[in-house]
Amino acid sequence: MNILILTFGSRGDVQPYVALGKGLQSVGHAVTICTSSQFESFIVEHGLNYGYMTNELLKLMDSEAGRDAMENTTNIWEWVKTVRKLYQQVAPLQRQMLQDSWQVTQSLQPDLILYHPKAFGAPHFAEKLNIPVMTAVLQPTYVPTAEFPGAGFPNWKLGGWYNRLSYSLILGITKASIGKFVKEWRATHELPPLSRGIDVLHTQDGKAIPVLHGHSPHVVPTPKDWPNTAVATGYWFLDRIDTWQPPRELQAFLDAGDPPIYVGFGSISGRNPQRLTQLIIEGLQQAGVRGILATGWGGLSATSLPDTIFKIEQAPHDWLFPRMAAVVHHGGAGTTAAGLRAGRPTLICPFFGDQPFWGKRVHALGVGCAPIPQKQLTAEKLATALRELITTPSYQHNAEILGEQLRQEDGVAQAVRFIETPFSLPL
Repeated sequence: MNILILTFGSRGDVQPYVALGKGLQSVGHAVTICTSSQFESFIVEHGLNYGYMTNELLKLMDSEAGRDAMENTTNIWEWVKTVRKLYQQVAPLQRQMLQDSWQVTQSLQPDLILYHPKAFGAPHFAEKLNIPVMTAVLQPTYVPTAEFPGAGFPNWKLGGWYNRLSYSLILGITKASIGKFVKEWRATHELPPLSRGIDVLHTQDGKAIPVLHGHSPHVVPTPKDWPNTAVATGYWFLDRIDTWQPPRELQAFLDAGDPPIYVGFGSISGRNPQRLTQLIIEGLQQAGVRGILATGWGGLSATSLPDTIFKIEQAPHDWLFPRMAAVVHHGGAGTTAAGLRAGRPTLICPFFGDQPFWGKRVHALGVGCAPIPQKQLTAEKLATALRELITTPSYQHNAEILGEQLRQEDGVAQAVRFIETPFSLPL
């Protein structure tokens, strides 16, 4: 098949799809990934085709307004307020993303589209071309279940009705936030007006869209009330290229003492990266532990560090994390998965979106401390959590068991089998 993958977001929203694309390519499919242009070289280096999408919305996310929005968006309601606040800036960029991704789709004429819901045009493109479409997500956000609420909603113990309601609200909010752009596009391309039933899970004529979840059932048990068109395959890991070698200084730091604690927040650092950097340094020192400070793309910076802390921009998680005593991060789905597969105790300090959900899962699984939201994070709280993280034997024991289970999975292979299963590709 000629397969198009549409996704949007930070590296954590792209890398798993590169892994999935390589898995599909390895069994004979042609794969193109359409996403923000800043990831073009990353995609091409892994042997996949690239389809252009504007990078301007990612730039907005990295602006002062975008950073402020992310730091103050910890639940679904704050997300709605954030979208409304930035609407005038976001709207033209969403239209451009829609147009860019359609141009790629039209040019490619794929046999199948896999898409992240943030690349929201996919079901409508598929309808226009009369081809199958499949939703591919990294967290259990959209498929309703009575067993737990959707990511972004508080885990109130109100029963199955509340849990199911949360998914209806997520689907409704998602539909409302993109409805105007989709209506415009459909009218321009001679498609009928939107039906009431169309959403992430259903086509215009009411057929179920298969939903592929790139997380492990060992981390989030598969709900018993999911339909057979929804599956959790295991994580889609993209392992490092075998030729990667650590910088000499990094290896020397690792060899010089006890395993350090990794602290990094990926592409996110909030509106005051300098404050956050200093907080991390003070927390590590108060806890009396060695640390790896990963500056990432989010703006964390430090010009002067004590000998017990080593700064890196980034390093392959599958190489670095097994060498750590524990990991501390923002709770992105991919970073969470990498820490758990490495068998490392974990502390999540979430900013927004699904990050609080993963923080709660880590704690519920007994592999790390309760999450500390970024708005509540202090050097003292971080130091206390770090000491708890490395002195609680059950965290280490449980993390090692879970890590072994995840290392035995092959989520990409499972996903490829699901994609190739006839029932999962209805027209």
